[in-house]
Formats: sequence, C-alpha cells, structure tokens
Amino acid sequence: MMTVTLRIALILVSVATMVLMIRRIRQSRLQIESAVFWIVLALVLVVFSLFPAAADFAAHCLGIYSTANFLFLFAIFVLIVKVFGMTIHISQLETKIRELVQQMALEDKERQEEQAYIRKLMAEKPDASRQAAETASGQKKRQEER
Repeated sequence: MMTVTLRIALILVSVATMVLMIRRIRQSRLQIESAVFWIVLALVLVVFSLFPAAADFAAHCLGIYSTANFLFLFAIFVLIVKVFGMTIHISQLETKIRELVQQMALEDKERQEEQAYIRKLMAEKPDASRQAAETASGQKKRQEER
C-alpha cells in the first residue's frame, strides 16, 4: 500500500511539473513536443496517487512487493527511455550541424575562388572585369535558386 505522505508528494510534484511545463510552453521556452512527455508522466503519477489500487495492481503483476519500489522502478525506467531518446535526437542534430558546417565551408571556398578569379581578370583587362562580374553574379543567382 502507498502511504498518504507518498500519495500527497506524488500529487504535488506532478501538478507542479504540469504547471511548469504549461508555463514554459506559454512563454515559448519549450516546444510542445518536448513537454508532452513530462505532462503525460505527471498525469500517470497523479493517476497512481489518486487510485493507489492501480499502482498496487501493477506492482503485484510485476512481482514487486512494495508499491513504492514499483513507482521508483517505473520512474527510473521511464527516465532511461527518455535519456535514450534524447541521445538519439542529439546524435541526429550533431550530424546535421556537421553537414551544414561542411556545406558552408564549401560555399565560402567557392565564393573566395570566384572573388580571386574576378580580381585576376580585373588586373589583366579592365573590359574583362565587367564580364567576369556579370558571370559571377549569374552564378550567385543560380546558387541562390538552389
């Protein structure tokens, strides 16, 4: 059985978590997709604290003798799953950042090469410099269209 103190603590922490998440969403400091996990977890804990028989039943089905131990095990499991999901997300973001940095470096190198080519043409022939500038602006427009 869950003690009254544990039930009250679960309700208070769950409600505080939900209020915090909703405030963060309203202040645009947190994306809704990220907050949904925490709100659902808080709702599950509220259900377990309002209906302790549900937590007792789940603990009994899993062969856990203490409902409090079940709640701790449940929380640990859920947080491990969340950390795993965040690890995958961070890995994907790092890959995107690396690809963007490489793309920016290539574009910067191309721009520098074009500028060097234009300077070279301007030094050789004044009339050719106008032609080179037009060619470079055309290439730049084509890159922007991509």
